[in-house]
Amino acid sequence: MGQSLRFPVGILGNAASLFLYTAPIFTFRRVIRKGSTEEFSCIPYIIALLNCLLYTWFSMPVVSKGSENFTVATINGLGILLESSFIIIYIWFASPKRKKLVILMVVPVIVLFGMTVFVSSFLLHDHPHRKLFVGSIGLVASIAMYGSPLVAMRLVIKTKSVEFMPFSLSFFSFLSSSLWMLYGLLGHEFFIAAPNFVGTPLGILQLVLYCIYNNKKETYDESKNTELEKNEEKLTV
Repeated sequence: MGQSLRFPVGILGNAASLFLYTAPIFTFRRVIRKGSTEEFSCIPYIIALLNCLLYTWFSMPVVSKGSENFTVATINGLGILLESSFIIIYIWFASPKRKKLVILMVVPVIVLFGMTVFVSSFLLHDHPHRKLFVGSIGLVASIAMYGSPLVAMRLVIKTKSVEFMPFSLSFFSFLSSSLWMLYGLLGHEFFIAAPNFVGTPLGILQLVLYCIYNNKKETYDESKNTELEKNEEKLTV
């Protein structure tokens, strides 16, 4: 029964993840229109890129057996293209200081992924060990991806404004993590289910914050929040 439900749940998970990965399009339309990244953070997109890279590789026949995780591979492959596009746009419109910070974060992501591919391809020689190795790194990256909105949530609480935490991103983050948690449980895939045990409650928390602060009239005013900007400088790029 579980296995028969797994594929349709995977399809629904793909649909929810597609909306999650495409939700920032509206944010980046604003960035392009204003010619500025404002106070939007690039951290979630960089971590999401790492997560997509790792889980695409995790789903490949080199690591997983055959096509057992085909639905995971398809959506994360698309995620790589989308997240890369968002990061490029962010770098294009960011201030020189932020450009440098983003690049300094992207380089280690590429290096880590390259090392993961090398070790799992040439130093490990069977599927169980490869899945354990790649899945463990992917688990950490996935938890970090679901935890990265904490930066935006902190800003929401401080400014009492949801301006920089889009509802669509929060909603589809919750929906996607819930479905992939179910998918992992149905297929007994610990490395797929586990990070979503973190992502689901964090998604709920984002939605609760949105409900609390959505009707607040106060919006972020850079000229009146110089001190806040300084405090956030180390957390947002």
